[in-house]
Amino acid sequence: MSVPQGLTSAEQTAWRSFLRAHATVVRALEAELLAEHDLPLASYDVLVQLSEAPDQRLRMTELADRVLLSRSGLTRLADRLEREGLLLREPCPSDARGTLAVLTPAGLARLRESWPTHLRGVQQHVTSRLTADEIGQLGTLLGKIVPGETGR
Repeated sequence: MSVPQGLTSAEQTAWRSFLRAHATVVRALEAELLAEHDLPLASYDVLVQLSEAPDQRLRMTELADRVLLSRSGLTRLADRLEREGLLLREPCPSDARGTLAVLTPAGLARLRESWPTHLRGVQQHVTSRLTADEIGQLGTLLGKIVPGETGR
C-alpha cells in the first residue's frame, strides 16, 4: 500500500472552501428554520423525503440512508417527530421485521409552512450568489463526488 501524498495548495484550498461553504450554509438554513418554525434542519429533511416518497412512506432504513443519519440517529429523530404528530410508524406489510415511517397530515402541513423559509435560504445563501452557468457547473462537479445523485 502506498503512503498518501499531501494535498497540493489548490486541493487544500478547494477542500477547505468546500467544508467552510457546507458548514456555513447548513448553519444558516438551520438557524432560519429554528427561528421561524422551531424546526431543525434534520427534521425538515425527514419531512421532505417522506413527502416525495410513494404514498408518503419509506422504510426506516431507506429513510436513514436518504437523510444521511445512522439508524439509531433516525430512530431518535423519528421518536421526536412522532411525539409531535408529524410522522407515524407502521409495520411493513411486506416484511414483518421492517418499519415504515409515514408522513402525517400535520407533518405535511408543517413542511408546507416551513418550505418557503428553506427555499428562501437556499436562494439567499447559495443560488443567488452564482450565475446560471456556475450553478450548472456546481451540479456537475458535485455529481462527480456523489455519482448518481439526481435529487430523487
